[in-house]
Amino acid sequence: MFPRKEKPATPVVPGAGPSLTSTAPAAAGPTATKIETVLGPNCNFRGTMQSDGGIRIQGVFEGSIETAGNLVIDEGAKVIATIVAHNVVVGGAVKGDISANRVEITKSGRVWGDLTVNSFLLDEGAFVRGQVNMHGTTEEPPLIEPPKKSGQIVDVGTNGGEASARK
Repeated sequence: MFPRKEKPATPVVPGAGPSLTSTAPAAAGPTATKIETVLGPNCNFRGTMQSDGGIRIQGVFEGSIETAGNLVIDEGAKVIATIVAHNVVVGGAVKGDISANRVEITKSGRVWGDLTVNSFLLDEGAFVRGQVNMHGTTEEPPLIEPPKKSGQIVDVGTNGGEASARK
């Protein structure tokens, strides 16, 4: 009787900012930006959380998190875990290692642990204590050569501003 209206083509994660916005059509299958699991602000969870979709943590979590989607740790949340996710946004406190394609730590975010990422964004006021290992092309650092020694010593001294060379 009434035709169904098409859903908007840009799914957005509320409160996650522009970093977790997708412009992929909804018909292309489940998007990694969709939050499917929410651990509320009054929830305290200990264990292993595994998901193919997005996860938002607003409470306290201890254990390990693995998701093929995005992980959003809201301001006020506390997480003690080893994290493996596609993208991670940290607004709360995390103690543990994070492995992800992209990690963003917002101004209220705090991380104590090592990060293994392809892309890293640290807002002004955010805190990280640990190592950040960036993957990507394995470029070698440029070779830095010491200055070449020449046989001449240039004396810029008291000769009326003129330089004199001696051997």
